[in-house]
Amino acid sequence: MWRVGTVVALHDETATARTITLKVSDWTGHLAGQHVDVRLTASDGYSAVRSYSIASAPNSETRIELTVERLRDGEVSPYLTQELAVGDRLELRGPIGGWFVWRTQQTEPIQLVAGGSGIVPLMAMIRSRVSACSAASFRLLYSVREPGAVLYRDELEALSDHDHSVSVTYAYTRVAPKDWPRPPGRIDAALIANTTWPSNLAPTCYVCGPTSFVETATGLLSASGNSSDKIRTERFGPTGDRQ
Repeated sequence: MWRVGTVVALHDETATARTITLKVSDWTGHLAGQHVDVRLTASDGYSAVRSYSIASAPNSETRIELTVERLRDGEVSPYLTQELAVGDRLELRGPIGGWFVWRTQQTEPIQLVAGGSGIVPLMAMIRSRVSACSAASFRLLYSVREPGAVLYRDELEALSDHDHSVSVTYAYTRVAPKDWPRPPGRIDAALIANTTWPSNLAPTCYVCGPTSFVETATGLLSASGNSSDKIRTERFGPTGDRQ
């Protein structure tokens, strides 16, 4: 079933990523971690469909947020991040997904591992935890190219500073801030061992990002003792689907 969402707000997260707030009058609600399909149709009838994770926490309002990163070879993302305006309408289908979700009834430790814009559905989980006043303890390991590419930086810093149940660790792969304790590089076994929940606490792990990142992170989590049935993954390919 396709629904129509009206753009009510736009916010640039970085130089290449934008959060789109949509009002969907017949929205039935969603779970943190779910996504929607977005369909754009050109004047000649050509249409393109892409999947985007929902960034906002579930709430009683008929509004959702999508954070879209602009890709040079994308068909949809340049329009959504550069041309879309308040008042425009988008066709949506969803919410979709029931495995890669966090529910407020969960009380076990939660380990989030994000690669690039894979942070989006994980941010929905963090926001859902906050809005529900959940006591579940969250840890986030966020792998990103450089400081300027970090999504939701101010919000994450505020949570990390004021809520000891949400801790954030950044892993910069290309450029790190001056005097950063870890040189630029991909996540590795040492980083997993030092920053994620010990496997004996049986955390539920959510991993999202490009396919290669997800495969590497999943392998490292498994090697550190986490059971495969406690690791949930979501990935997107070179087209940028599922951001």
